Amino acid sequence: MRHGAAVSRPPSQPSRLTTGPFRGTTAVARGLLTADQLRSSAWRRLFRDVYLHRDVPVTHELRAVAAAGLLLPGAVVSGRSAAVLWGVELAGAGDDVELTVPPGRHPVRVGGLRVRRASLARDDVERRRGALATTPEATALDLARRLGADDAVVAVDRVLASRLVDLEDLRVRAVRCTGRGSARARAVCALADGRSESPQETRLRLLLLRAGLPAPVPQFTVRAGGRFVARVDLAWPALRVAVEYDGRWHAEAGRFARDRRRLNRLQEAGWRVVFVTAEDLFRPLELTARVDRALADARVRSSGPPTGG
Repeated sequence: MRHGAAVSRPPSQPSRLTTGPFRGTTAVARGLLTADQLRSSAWRRLFRDVYLHRDVPVTHELRAVAAAGLLLPGAVVSGRSAAVLWGVELAGAGDDVELTVPPGRHPVRVGGLRVRRASLARDDVERRRGALATTPEATALDLARRLGADDAVVAVDRVLASRLVDLEDLRVRAVRCTGRGSARARAVCALADGRSESPQETRLRLLLLRAGLPAPVPQFTVRAGGRFVARVDLAWPALRVAVEYDGRWHAEAGRFARDRRRLNRLQEAGWRVVFVTAEDLFRPLELTARVDRALADARVRSSGPPTGG
């Protein structure tokens, strides 16, 4: 090396800072990093003055815990963010973190956060993943109050599918709730079911109900002669009609052959299956008319041939 040549040094990376989020001002005050080192490529900025080592994966859960624990101590993770802490993926890594603070607290405007002021009952808050968060039941009710109609039912169905919340208990609580959004919460909880296995299945069920069709049974298990045949997305068991939502996963290798074998079993058991794709949801009149025809045909079949003559 030539005399006087500059030496390239790797950025300082104290081990205690490489495992999770930290306040930048605290790290500098304690002499763990200088302000220049904090701006190096070794660290990524999560929020104002909140940093993370570049090798640590950024998830919504991590950002929510960091926001409630470091940025706004005492805040409660709520809404979609609380659902994520309970294992229900309603928000992506880059989506705003939702927090609730007491009514008297000074309003906070920070990029990446959505903060609202509201009173929360003590029983509606628990510690989860190292942060305060609304309980699953309080989270479901909050989503029912604040989201748009179909989005709210989808979200509540997802929480119910986690089996952390009982539907009847949630409905009872929705009936008792008062204040802003209470009527919406009651309507959403009345429509929620919890058996749908995907958001699109919930949206499909709501579309059929709005069209005035009889309420289908989600995730119905078809049996013939006491033996398992298949589980279908939506069913009218008395008429032996099923609606199946075809997502992209049905195009996976080997899936086509398995689907055909499954369809054959259903047909052999006397069931008619109407398949629905994402594109069909954008043509609701055509879709509901197709399902309505299948149900009408099934009623004719079930009535049997005319007698007499």
